[in-house]
Amino acid sequence: MTLARTTSINLLGLKGEPIEIEVDVSNGLPAYSLLGLPDATLSESRDRIRAAILNSGRSWPNRKVTVSLSPAWLPKSGSAFDLPIALSILTASGQLKESDLSKAFFLGELSLEGNLRPVRGVLPTLIAARDRGVKRVIVPIENFQEAGLLKDLEVLAFSKLSHVITFLESGVRAENPTLIDAPKEVTKYDMSEVAGHVENKVALEIAAAGGHNLLMIGAPGSGKTMLAERFSTILPPLDEDEAIEVSGIHSIAGTLKDRNVLSAEPPFIAPHHSTTIPALVGGGSNLIKPGACSLAHRGVLFIDEAPECDSGILDALRQPMESGSITISRSALTTSFPARFILLLAANPCPCGRFAGRGRGCQCTSLQVRRYLAKLSGPLLDRVDIRLRIESPTRVELSTSSAERSESIRIRVIRARAIAAERFAHESFKLNSQIPPTLLRERFRPNKDGMALLHSLLDKEELSARGFHRTIRLSWSIADVNGVTAPGKPEIEQALLLRSGMPGE
Repeated sequence: MTLARTTSINLLGLKGEPIEIEVDVSNGLPAYSLLGLPDATLSESRDRIRAAILNSGRSWPNRKVTVSLSPAWLPKSGSAFDLPIALSILTASGQLKESDLSKAFFLGELSLEGNLRPVRGVLPTLIAARDRGVKRVIVPIENFQEAGLLKDLEVLAFSKLSHVITFLESGVRAENPTLIDAPKEVTKYDMSEVAGHVENKVALEIAAAGGHNLLMIGAPGSGKTMLAERFSTILPPLDEDEAIEVSGIHSIAGTLKDRNVLSAEPPFIAPHHSTTIPALVGGGSNLIKPGACSLAHRGVLFIDEAPECDSGILDALRQPMESGSITISRSALTTSFPARFILLLAANPCPCGRFAGRGRGCQCTSLQVRRYLAKLSGPLLDRVDIRLRIESPTRVELSTSSAERSESIRIRVIRARAIAAERFAHESFKLNSQIPPTLLRERFRPNKDGMALLHSLLDKEELSARGFHRTIRLSWSIADVNGVTAPGKPEIEQALLLRSGMPGE
């Protein structure tokens, strides 16, 4: 036959759009045409595919070859189309049977030698294919462990185009890789390594239990970064569905090699303060990649030296902090990535860093201090529930070796989240930080003493409406950590103390 068809998937964020690949080999001057808005990588596929076919012992049709990727209006990107296009060309030129193309879903980049190279985004691509009824997939052997996470798919992996052709023709598999259990993860950090900071560790535990964003202000060397780096170790481990979702995001970004394929550890992402908006929220011309806030999905996004960020960088986080997702629009398409993270911000108290602390000599004027901290905008701080003043540990604290390990704190956080999950069993949210204001005033009110304290502060105009809602959310997390049925006056007082540094309240 002169016409062959197969299907593939084009990723838009974590969602896959089905693509029909049609190849027509017809009489005419030898030529190769690729239709359907391909990007530069895909446009270069002709020479890769031609060399791979020839070096796999097959012939390139000395006729006019037309490849169409439908729908034509959707921009296509990536090299994962190489393998299905090559097999379609072989089928259209009579070197493979039409029925061979229906045996599997194909995914992979081709080298000039005919080897199959790994591609990005295998996990979300195969999830989209599975949802459309695919039962068997063929992937590059380097992507086998990632693809093998989907238990309801038959995954075949090969290293060469010639091996794929042999399998389609005869059913003989030249390679039969097996899934390898991921090595047990060893955490790099532990909260017991941080001397002192007992009250700050309690605040971090409350933030982890309720999913609250947190700001730490302290002098250089006081322990802000140490606390932040160990925060993810007290978060509950990811369940299987969450781990697959996180791995899918990292697969698209090409950072899956930095994690176990099915890691249960919440991600910890710490971009430098000189980062750009596209690096933080995601971007790209054709293939839109997730940024740091999406890579931190279901984990922690830590920005050290936050006031040093360029104007607008931190404010770009306001949308994902509110909605739990990031939407990136281009002229031809709109892409969304999940981005529900806990934000940790760290800042010095002034430009020189010596404004706070014992025995420090700050030379900054009050105007310089105000300008420095004003770089953390009001709308951003509106979304930060906890603000801590970090003091350096004392000599006694530094000489004390006993400190609570992360695992012990994590157990309490898991217990607190289980209490919240039972309370929110019939709601669309799971964390205290996500309770809508209407429900805070109706179903999730503190007890009588707690409400009396809040009302007195409102009457004195010492608490804003925004602070009223956020204080109640925080008090529920404190109650869950302490095993209290509902927040009362002690929990409200502790919540107010944790929020005491917030401006406008």
